[in-house]
Amino acid sequence: MARPSLSDLAAFAAVANHRSFRRAADVMGVSRSALSHAIIGLEAKLGVRLFNRTTRSVSPTQAGARLLARLDPVLQDLDLALDTLSEERGTPSGTLRINANTPGARILLAHVVPRFLDSYPDVELDLVSDDRLVDIVEQGFDAGVRLLEAVPRDMVAVRFGGDVRFIAVAAPSYLEGRAIPKTPGDLHAHRCIRQRLPSGKRYRWEFSRRGAEVAVDVPGNLTLDDSDLLVQAAAAGRGIAYVPDYFAKPLLESGQLVTVLDNWCPPSPGLALYYPRSRHMPSPLRAFIDLIKEPDGKR
Repeated sequence: MARPSLSDLAAFAAVANHRSFRRAADVMGVSRSALSHAIIGLEAKLGVRLFNRTTRSVSPTQAGARLLARLDPVLQDLDLALDTLSEERGTPSGTLRINANTPGARILLAHVVPRFLDSYPDVELDLVSDDRLVDIVEQGFDAGVRLLEAVPRDMVAVRFGGDVRFIAVAAPSYLEGRAIPKTPGDLHAHRCIRQRLPSGKRYRWEFSRRGAEVAVDVPGNLTLDDSDLLVQAAAAGRGIAYVPDYFAKPLLESGQLVTVLDNWCPPSPGLALYYPRSRHMPSPLRAFIDLIKEPDGKR
């Protein structure tokens, strides 16, 4: 039997762990067809079928599952060995993959990424902006970025960027001649710009004051799925929007927007970079976290 190459075995492990040729190809940076050919070649070399394939799914056969159980620890040990070698060189190298929501990606790009790339030119940073809450382990990411309250409990979280406030904003032209809302319930008498979440559900605006929490399914004839667009629509006088404060800051400073319900919008813990607790931390991720913790890494 011809001995398979390390790249073929890594391709097999990627497909088996992600249960998807498409996702595995994205993680490995190869085309789906190239990955499929590699797996077909591996099965031919081994003389055994490794995957059950349908038009909608892929899963390891019993033989594939046994191979994966033995292969995964070997590949992890190999990654650890290579990472240790990188540490001995004194300079992190390799690829760092981070999945971040849009606000997190913006803050990192403004305050951390430039210093990281300048300090560690041997690292390739793959920063994916995605507002869905994905399984970073399943998707092959080293770390993720989300609001601290959304970080899975089994992950290690590193806060950055300070607190965040969700604020209700509107254009002065919209509020002119209308009663200013004093409580969240008053929003039912207003035209609001609603938000569609990545899950497809419409966001219920969440307020709190002195321990009281209120969630409002606001009325409105416009629904958007992007905070920048929500701010633009509010500035155009289309109604009241509810957004993280950093999206509205420039237009608040210019007077194109004003806030309402300020006393119902307290600050909350902001963003966090998170990573699996049980995994060895790759040296590029450790270096990235060190920069986040530095004062210059804060917004």
